[in-house]
Amino acid sequence: QVQLVESGGGLVQAGGSLRLSCIASGSISGSIFSRVDMGWYRQAPGNERELVAEITSGGSTNYADAVKGRFTISRDNAKNTVYLQMNNLEPEDTAVYYCRARRITVNYWGQGTQVTVSS
Repeated sequence: QVQLVESGGGLVQAGGSLRLSCIASGSISGSIFSRVDMGWYRQAPGNERELVAEITSGGSTNYADAVKGRFTISRDNAKNTVYLQMNNLEPEDTAVYYCRARRITVNYWGQGTQVTVSS
């Protein structure tokens, strides 16, 4: 059993900041978590789910072009947690943000947290 719980979403004005957190529990937590690739995705109404940022078990990161320079993904393996620091938010960042864990070939998803950026 794997559970991913996101938090930190909310309503913010353009130019503001939010920090999302995703805590993993179950079979990918503990000593396993450091070997799990983690990522953040988002889905706006009418759009497909898209990658925002990802961080590998080795700490390598990858960002969507739209968020480069504004968002930072990080992880704390001791806390089974991955973070997404979002700065200089834009109305176009409004979406439900999902946490994804990938262990070998299996993907696990959280329930999502809403981020709304007002202009």
